[in-house]
Amino acid sequence: MKSKGVLLVISGFAGTGKGTLVKALLDRYDNYALSVSATTRQPREGEQEGVHYFYKTKEEFQKMIEQGELVEYARYVGNYYGTPRAYVEEQLQKGKDVILEIEIQGALKIKERFPDTLLLFLLPPDADTLEARLKGRGSETEDVIAQRLARAVEESQYIDQYDYLIINDVLETCVETTHQIIQAEHFRTYRNVEFLESMKKDLSRFVCH
Repeated sequence: MKSKGVLLVISGFAGTGKGTLVKALLDRYDNYALSVSATTRQPREGEQEGVHYFYKTKEEFQKMIEQGELVEYARYVGNYYGTPRAYVEEQLQKGKDVILEIEIQGALKIKERFPDTLLLFLLPPDADTLEARLKGRGSETEDVIAQRLARAVEESQYIDQYDYLIINDVLETCVETTHQIIQAEHFRTYRNVEFLESMKKDLSRFVCH
């Protein structure tokens, strides 16, 4: 029974290890594809078209918006960023589970437009661990850390709109749990309508007419 891929979003507070989790899933299993975003910003040194981003002019990006070619998009520091629908659909048809690592508002917009999207929220084991991880980076001021913690308080109000919580305490366990949840989604009845209809039709020959 080969099913279409699952579209999934991984969100979480700053400092919970979203990037680490996504990288581990991509490195360890061959059934995942990371959605490549389109952007109007200029490529940085070493970045490649179609690998890091799809680079577009503002006119090209605006046209993509008008023609409904983006799953979601946002403007950030003067540039547009968005998820191209064609790339996502192509990967899903290949049976790949497509990962979008985006923030809550974008995730909920996608769920609204595509109700069978799987939403996963990554959490630390407790608030003290989150604070310790943010401080442990050593790259941010106390003010920035305070802002990120305040943002986490705001974001926590939306967590119950997600399908599953993933606790990132031990990375190995976190990766395996996430993988198992995603793979279980493939066996949902509504994702296997064609197979079920085929089975019902096949079974009907056992009925005495």
